[in-house]
Amino acid sequence: MKAVQFSEHGDRDVIEYGDFPDPDPGRDEVLVDVKAGALNHLDIWTRKGLPGIDLEMPHVPGSDAAGVVREVGEGVTRFGEGDRVAVSAGVSCGECEFCRHGEQSQCVRFSIIGEHQRGVHSELAAVPADNLVPVPDHVDWEVAGSASLVFQTAWRMLLSQGELGPSESVLVLGASGGVGHAAVQIADHVGAEVYATASSEEKLGYAEDCGADHVIDYEADDFADEIREHTGRRGVDMVVDHVGAATWHDSLKSLAKGGRIVTCGATTGGRPETDINRIFWNQLKVIGSTMATPGEVDDVLELVWDGTFEPRVRGTLPMSEAARAHEMIEDREGFGKVVVRPDSEL
Repeated sequence: MKAVQFSEHGDRDVIEYGDFPDPDPGRDEVLVDVKAGALNHLDIWTRKGLPGIDLEMPHVPGSDAAGVVREVGEGVTRFGEGDRVAVSAGVSCGECEFCRHGEQSQCVRFSIIGEHQRGVHSELAAVPADNLVPVPDHVDWEVAGSASLVFQTAWRMLLSQGELGPSESVLVLGASGGVGHAAVQIADHVGAEVYATASSEEKLGYAEDCGADHVIDYEADDFADEIREHTGRRGVDMVVDHVGAATWHDSLKSLAKGGRIVTCGATTGGRPETDINRIFWNQLKVIGSTMATPGEVDDVLELVWDGTFEPRVRGTLPMSEAARAHEMIEDREGFGKVVVRPDSEL
């Protein structure tokens, strides 16, 4: 088969698309004929190399994909040949105290397909049956292959962890990215008042299309000042910050007393200077969130499949142009997800 792969960490020039051994599904695995996948910023970090993660090389990246079941292991009963499926990338042990309490994303051995183990940006992928969800016949492959990671992450972050309510206000940073544009849609669906930041008029327009009530060009304006002005100096009840060091100080500054900041990532760095005085004086809450439980994945993807939520696609490329897809993510080109499809599917 053909697969996106790299044999060493580095810049985009380490990415290749070429022959790779066909995967052999294990007892509890499903062999998927991949029709489409999508990139996440996680793919950039994995390619560059993450501290403490020693990958088997060559490594196939990719946490999002969807396709048709070609073969199932002898222990698999949920799926059969010909079924349409999408990958949910969080892998848990099923045995630790957190898994037994239904908190699989807090598993002590939690890992992510594409980050800690072989990914799915290839013509074929062997995936544990527990990491697959059914895809209805009417759902396009680009939608099925690009929704799972960002929508499950945003769903858990805003609702399960952040407990966002319909009478509240929320600021979503980086609304043009995958998690950002999913968070805007979920917050709007809940009925919250949604503020969103982006870096151009075009991206701000897309954010409004996704449900943002107020938009802020963070390159032209200080978003914390804008929030204080819009809210009569009160601030918002929640800030969704997956940007990290570059925005952390202003995110805290944007919160109302008793507000909370929820985070699932740190694209600009994970060690920001933080204002502890502001945190304790205003009684703020800092909440972390990673991926989602299987039940949360089912809940949010049902709303994607029925059209309530829509993963916006900024571009679709053949897997042989994966380096260009990485460039689009790194350079923040466009709005939403970048989809890649096996060259044989185009």
